[in-house]
Amino acid sequence: MESVISFLNTIIWEYILIIVLLGLGLFFTIRLGFAQFTYIPEMFKVLFDKRAISTSGKKGTSPFQAFAISTASRVGTGNLAGVAAAITIGGPGAVFWMWLVAILGGASSFIESTLAQIFKVPEKNQYRGGPAYYMEKGLKNRKLGIIFAITITFTYGLVFSSVQSNTIRLAFEQSFNMDKWVLGGILTVIVALIIFGGLKRIAQVTQIIIPVMAIFYIILAGYVVVGNLGAIPGMFSLIFQSAFGFEQFAGGTFGGMILIGVQRGLFSNEAGMGSAPNAAATSEVSHPVKQGLIQTLGVFVDTLVICSATAVIILISGEYFNSDLDGIQVTQLAFETELGTWAAIFIAIAIFLFAFSSIIGNYYYGETNIEFIKTSSSYMLIYRLAVLAMVMFGAVAEFGLVWSLADLTMGIMALINLFAIFMLSKVAYAALKDYARQRKQGKDPVFYQDHLPGVDGMEYWRRDQSSEKEAIK
Repeated sequence: MESVISFLNTIIWEYILIIVLLGLGLFFTIRLGFAQFTYIPEMFKVLFDKRAISTSGKKGTSPFQAFAISTASRVGTGNLAGVAAAITIGGPGAVFWMWLVAILGGASSFIESTLAQIFKVPEKNQYRGGPAYYMEKGLKNRKLGIIFAITITFTYGLVFSSVQSNTIRLAFEQSFNMDKWVLGGILTVIVALIIFGGLKRIAQVTQIIIPVMAIFYIILAGYVVVGNLGAIPGMFSLIFQSAFGFEQFAGGTFGGMILIGVQRGLFSNEAGMGSAPNAAATSEVSHPVKQGLIQTLGVFVDTLVICSATAVIILISGEYFNSDLDGIQVTQLAFETELGTWAAIFIAIAIFLFAFSSIIGNYYYGETNIEFIKTSSSYMLIYRLAVLAMVMFGAVAEFGLVWSLADLTMGIMALINLFAIFMLSKVAYAALKDYARQRKQGKDPVFYQDHLPGVDGMEYWRRDQSSEKEAIK
């Protein structure tokens, strides 16, 4: 089975997805006028938009909560185990390609999340949206939306959840020698208690967990970096030399380095994959572009900050030469080398929190897409039970099989979404132009359907639906 999956991965990634992912990222960057860079101050401003928060009591989540849900999926095993896997397999140069995916992917993330807001659907107590919705309402192609909904449900709700539990198992084996079946059972029970609580419970849990664990991890990584400042220039030199060095060309490893860097970069930040828009659509904002900017910030925080911190520690420690360890275990040993045995235990606990919150975020992506296909309590029950089964499967399965399956399913998912956002990108460009025009006029931008003449399919953003925005303007 693993050989078949590996063959399919070769076809999708080496011959199609790398070119499409990086090519469209560059194309979007140019068309948006490098907005992922020029709007960085604005990203922080809209993250805590008080106007949106004051209206979020009626529907949806606040911008920060939506940011936390999507970050819950982004900030997880990709930042700790994924970075380690990229370096051990592709060498230090793979880190550069992770950075490039994030930098160019920021534009793709902006477009997909802005589209998710434009074409979101209001429900009684919340919003739903994402690629399946903008495929149906923007592209007028419900069949493609259903195909994507099935793909993301399988990828995130099931396969990626098994990746998270697999990483937790490896970490706890390394630090506590804990039996994988016992750990799998405990993790499955905890996840069950959360996923039956609904979206608001998910938002509340991730809003608390994500900032706390990210800050502690970054502080610890920063401490290691400060203690090794003299080695930092050499580390960056090693990354760039390895990314473009003659040794990689001569050794035939250049293509593999790019491949693993792009794969792990996409797994970590999800830019253009079509996952984050599901969370972006749940937010209550006065203008779709605000949520596009927030999700772009999430991509940068994930890869350029947290992934980079992990890479620095692994490279400084030199533990990436240890071929006997898998993924997260390399990161644990790197921290242990720099700080002592207690640090490996800290990483085990941290990865439990990171991966657990990722499972929560992943679950919601599947839930909202099942709702797109058909509102059914029976389907939802089956899905929830399948999620729990895959959490258990991941805890006991082999490292290579779980990650290969994840690469395959996320590759298929990304191709479908990238096609859709390319076809709808003019809508996102027009929305950004409208946002910039209002900012130049000194306004806090507000969006209505008639701001995009000729674009139909929007169920929200009518003036009567947005009256509360005007009331607090």
